[in-house]
Amino acid sequence: MKTPKLTIIGCGDAFGSGGRLTTCFYVQSARGNFLIDCGASAIPGLKKNNVNIGDIGTILLTHFHGDHYGGVPFLLLEAAVYGRTKPITIISPPGCRPKLEQLLALLYPGTEVLSKLDIRFIKYEPFETIKTTYLEVKAFPVVHSQAAQPHGLRIKVDDKIISYSGDTTWADNLIELSKDADLFICECNFFALSVKAHLNYRLLQTKLPLLAYKRILLTHFDTEMLQNREHVKEECAVDGMVVEL
Repeated sequence: MKTPKLTIIGCGDAFGSGGRLTTCFYVQSARGNFLIDCGASAIPGLKKNNVNIGDIGTILLTHFHGDHYGGVPFLLLEAAVYGRTKPITIISPPGCRPKLEQLLALLYPGTEVLSKLDIRFIKYEPFETIKTTYLEVKAFPVVHSQAAQPHGLRIKVDDKIISYSGDTTWADNLIELSKDADLFICECNFFALSVKAHLNYRLLQTKLPLLAYKRILLTHFDTEMLQNREHVKEECAVDGMVVEL
């Protein structure tokens, strides 16, 4: 593989507007494959796109909302049931392991999952850069539900930069997050409706001159945004779309 390839497993909002799956991006690179977010519908989405779950070495999480990390318990459950021995790394805001323990205890009581797997949990703090064998990830705080610890992620892989806003309304940190990114994935939940935790297209349009990405892809659409697609000039994400970086 010459350059990283990103497959959009799901690009919908929390409610699956338009029948879209919840957020999950699968990236294949020369040195390893990883997920950016793993929403509740990630497992069927990955399988629909013929992704071998065992090939996923790392999961990056932007925040703790179900449409962005609710698929992780099911991915780990499958790995445990089928005897995965390959290590897996989860990079997230602080507190991921206890959250997954609680979810698994509720969803599959009495089933051993985490203890059967070789999982490395790595937490990031605001503006911290995490380095692994093939990834460099910098976390930028954004403006969303603060209890979910929301961040945008700037990911360097194979000399390419993928930046992802996560869920947020406008935040000045998006300027540095998206700078010179080969691909900037930006949430744009609404078209004109103003909601404090999400971006709308009309607001984003006024901020685009501040950004210096190489390519932008809008994602996380609700019904209003889907109904106004013809008025959107920028490239829009679609489930199953493949982007060569």
